[in-house]
Amino acid sequence: MPFDWIANRCFQAVHRRHLVYNTCWEDPRLDRRALEIDSRSRLLTITSAGCNTLDYLLDAPERIDAVDVNPLQNALLALKIASIGTLDHDDFFQIFGNGQHPRFGELYRDQLRPHLGRQWREIWDQRQDFFDGSHRRRPSFYFRGTSGWFAYQINRYLRRHADLSLAVDELLAAPDVETQRQIYADRQVDKLLWRRPLVWTLRRDTTMALLGVPRSQRRQIDEAYPGGLGGFIQDRIRRVFQFLPLADNYFWRVYLTGRYTRECCPEYLRKENFAALGAHVDRIRLHSTTIEAFLRSQSERGDTPVNRLVLLDHMDWMVANRCDLLQQEWQAIVQHTAADSRVLWRSAAPTVDFVDPIEIDLRGRMERVGDRLQYHDSLASRLHEIDRVQTYGSFRIADLQGTAA
Repeated sequence: MPFDWIANRCFQAVHRRHLVYNTCWEDPRLDRRALEIDSRSRLLTITSAGCNTLDYLLDAPERIDAVDVNPLQNALLALKIASIGTLDHDDFFQIFGNGQHPRFGELYRDQLRPHLGRQWREIWDQRQDFFDGSHRRRPSFYFRGTSGWFAYQINRYLRRHADLSLAVDELLAAPDVETQRQIYADRQVDKLLWRRPLVWTLRRDTTMALLGVPRSQRRQIDEAYPGGLGGFIQDRIRRVFQFLPLADNYFWRVYLTGRYTRECCPEYLRKENFAALGAHVDRIRLHSTTIEAFLRSQSERGDTPVNRLVLLDHMDWMVANRCDLLQQEWQAIVQHTAADSRVLWRSAAPTVDFVDPIEIDLRGRMERVGDRLQYHDSLASRLHEIDRVQTYGSFRIADLQGTAA
């Protein structure tokens, strides 16, 4: 199908050349409850923007291996790690909380750059303007990168309409959900928000690619959700603004305003957690590779295998485009993780039916991955209900039984 080919090429071009995620769009509050992290936990997580990796670190696991095929995502986490190790909390929060620091160039040159590996220096030497506030229209880091560019356009859209801008500001300042619902109704947010230009923009594959959403995920939603992608987005936003507390919903706040506040921010940005991050940050290791390649290389080195895996939603792309790689990844997961491993993943689809049928070769005998998984559906359902982001159709938690490592 030519449209699928074009959309896929667009998605891959974006992901290979750009910083896509400037903040994580998965709620770590859910993950930390599901993972039950302790001093024996050895995590493998897809890096994304590194926010959740740092949140997991607050539970003091034995180590965290952050894996991402896009080196720019790892470069962002490397910059955060260097900042934790060399800056005070006020400077750290200005950079990653406010999204800009007037002295970033000086801080980068004198304190951060010497603590970055060569590959990370090469990336940030060319992108200091992401944080120094010098960009006239997009001074915040949270308006940079591809998803940040989209957030900036949404911000402009909101601010062009005074009634809508006022409504959003009131919603973000609301003390409780009841007040949010009242504002939403009184201000007629639905009518103000869903004008034709925004609806048209959200239906474009290029827009979704900028947000890190491949066409395969869009198809999953179109096929499984009443009203397709447009209906899904509208229903999710209605739920976020009317039924979930916005007082601590830093995910939507940062994209609507370009910054966090000290009261509404990820746990890793809170002052009371800064010392704990500094004490444990050397437990994070960065890998610019695939999950399969990392697990196999770890096994070859004889490292103690991981026992907690956070796979995000990347399998949605693989099942539609590279089923062979998806099979190889699960072969590596089953073979090269510890016997008590727990796996988390998300999907755009309300029901994930592509993991269990995957067949893997264990000592010459073919087995279904589903026969090795013990799901925690009740826990996953309860947690998914209180997810502050609300952009995924499903959340899965499973334990691997009888793994080979």
